[in-house]
Amino acid sequence: MHLGPHILLGLALILVVAKLMGELAERLGQPAVLGELLGGVALGNLDLLGWRWFERFTAEPVLGGLAELGVILLLFEVGLESDLGKMARVGLSAAGVAVIGVILPVALGFGVHWLLVPDATWHVHLFIGAVLAATSVGITARVLRDLGRIDSPTARVILGAAVIDDVIGLVVLAVVVGIVQAADGGRSMGGWEVARIALLAVGFLAGAALMGGPASRILFRAVAYLQIRGVLLAAALAFCFAMAYLSSLVGLHPIVGAFAAGLVLEEVTCRDLATRDEQGLEVQLRPITSFLVPVFFVATGALVDLAALSGGVLLLAACLTVVAILGKQACALAAFGPGVDRLSVGLGMIPRGEVGLIFANVGTTVTLGGVAVVSAPSYAAAVIMVMVTTLVTPPLLAWSLHRGEATSPPPHGKSGTR
Repeated sequence: MHLGPHILLGLALILVVAKLMGELAERLGQPAVLGELLGGVALGNLDLLGWRWFERFTAEPVLGGLAELGVILLLFEVGLESDLGKMARVGLSAAGVAVIGVILPVALGFGVHWLLVPDATWHVHLFIGAVLAATSVGITARVLRDLGRIDSPTARVILGAAVIDDVIGLVVLAVVVGIVQAADGGRSMGGWEVARIALLAVGFLAGAALMGGPASRILFRAVAYLQIRGVLLAAALAFCFAMAYLSSLVGLHPIVGAFAAGLVLEEVTCRDLATRDEQGLEVQLRPITSFLVPVFFVATGALVDLAALSGGVLLLAACLTVVAILGKQACALAAFGPGVDRLSVGLGMIPRGEVGLIFANVGTTVTLGGVAVVSAPSYAAAVIMVMVTTLVTPPLLAWSLHRGEATSPPPHGKSGTR
């Protein structure tokens, strides 16, 4: 594929806008992803000012390919930051929070979209409900880390539930995509086939957890004989892409495999190669994700058509936001354990962040009768919901944690302040 000058200029523009808007967002106390998303919205709607060049650029296949690669690496990175051992230790409390935090938002999102967009098929309502299922691990973890509460009992429940939430959400996404694809092929999917897809997704993740660790250790032990520098990053990326391929081979989205790859790679697996390269895997991966992940978020924001905004779209966005918040507050009722603050758990589960955007973005690529399942108005409403839930979480969570300091002091004598 030939990279024309306009593609190179477009990538330069995306990176500049992403970093400038990300910097602005962080200076305002918000996650950089919010700035990158808003930058994409601005670039994608330059045609309203009569400049249609960027609109032509977004239609280039190379941009879609880079964005898809970015989201695969993003889920790989999220998996690397997740700890299976810590997930197991928080046990039933986190699992209960996660299960309710998926079921209730999906049901509420389905109901709201059905009431406000009655002309859409039930497949569309279900997909919008699925967008509400996820929780952003990264955004909540960043807030907890900044407040010095990352090791508190409340934080362990929140992060454990958020990771389990994402796993369940990926299973839900696989099932919903399977239902839509079956309907697009003129088939109705019975309960057994839905169960088959769900079991396939769960089985793939469970198989990755059980077999992925030993497989990765064998791979890294083999490549350790190579003396060339950079072999750790190359081996890790090869493992990630192979897992993404395997997940697509069994009918799941590639991001499921990428997440599983990150989840099973252990620090001890990479230790020898990391020592030789003088940098850990996450450090080496950062320059690549710093390039590709913003491309995904800007491209995702560019899909929002401001011309499609209307009173109905804003009403849908407002209602989706309300049920998105309420659904996560209800899941906090399942939280328990010494030192666990239920209000903070509920608030920490609110942000949909990058995971919600991934789900919404998948909805624009899945078609039913030749038409994208998630239409431009519904997509715009979903993105607004993601932005609002991302925006309100840091101040609300900080307030809630500071509120509980008197009765639940931070562990290890930490002050809990910035």
